[in-house]
Amino acid sequence: MEIVLVRGDITEQQVDAVVNAANSSLLGGGGVDGAIHRKGGPQILAACRDLRAGHYGKGLPTGRAVATTAGRLPARWVVHTVGPVHSRSEDRSELLASCHRESLRVAAELGARSVAFPAISTGVYRWPVEDAARIAVQTVREAGASGCSVEEVRFVLFDAPAYEAFAAQAV
Repeated sequence: MEIVLVRGDITEQQVDAVVNAANSSLLGGGGVDGAIHRKGGPQILAACRDLRAGHYGKGLPTGRAVATTAGRLPARWVVHTVGPVHSRSEDRSELLASCHRESLRVAAELGARSVAFPAISTGVYRWPVEDAARIAVQTVREAGASGCSVEEVRFVLFDAPAYEAFAAQAV
């Protein structure tokens, strides 16, 4: 599995699947979530509403992942995952790792060969970007070593500090 770093906008990535750092409601929000819903259009929200009306009536649990159409995005699918809110008093690292593992599992089940990830939980959920980068890159490497069929994982970082943190881990 190849790991690629890009500084840019995740909604512009031409990949099979884009990972959305969603909130548990699946109904849109701010940051990456809001950008994906805005650019992807109403098809994504409609698909998320269908999920909420069915199996995910109480919302998507933290660390889990589920796929929808990508609407007007250049990707085929959006894989929604709910990252944990960072805590100084409780180690939630396994939940953040689970976001990456579960997103790759869902993407692989769909037949995706390329997946773009944002820096999950580093925005409003306040996860320190250096630690998030360590967990993300390590988890993706482990998935690749375990035979995940995804061929390219692209970390799409919005700003220079995030890019630098992921670059330090991807060496």
